[in-house]
Amino acid sequence: MTASNPPGGVSRQAPDHPIRPASGRAAPAAKTSAAAAFALVFGVAALISVLTVILSSVGLLLGIIGLILGIVGMRMARRPGVTGRGVAIGGLVLSLLAVLIALAFAAGVTTFLNNEDAVNRLERQVEDLRDKLPR
Repeated sequence: MTASNPPGGVSRQAPDHPIRPASGRAAPAAKTSAAAAFALVFGVAALISVLTVILSSVGLLLGIIGLILGIVGMRMARRPGVTGRGVAIGGLVLSLLAVLIALAFAAGVTTFLNNEDAVNRLERQVEDLRDKLPR
């Protein structure tokens, strides 16, 4: 008895042909939803944009688009032969995080600019730095 042949002499190797449905045709491969994939791309781009602070308004827009695509991707993933539910969820989470950070940043900037004392302190610091520059 060798290691390649089990007892009884019957070899248990994988068949040379793929398993086919009763109709005799190969089963179609499931495809990932394009909306789900784009939701993930927009979510990542939105989060990176928001974290650069300068592009936070662009990140907010990309995040909103990512949220919409994530919802569409979740709905499309319910269809037979379409996958991508996890990808859509990932895109939704990243897009939502980017939108929340962008809104928090906008609220912070707005609060700071509406605070007259803070603006006056900032102006004084800019003037002090301007005076220190060589002429």
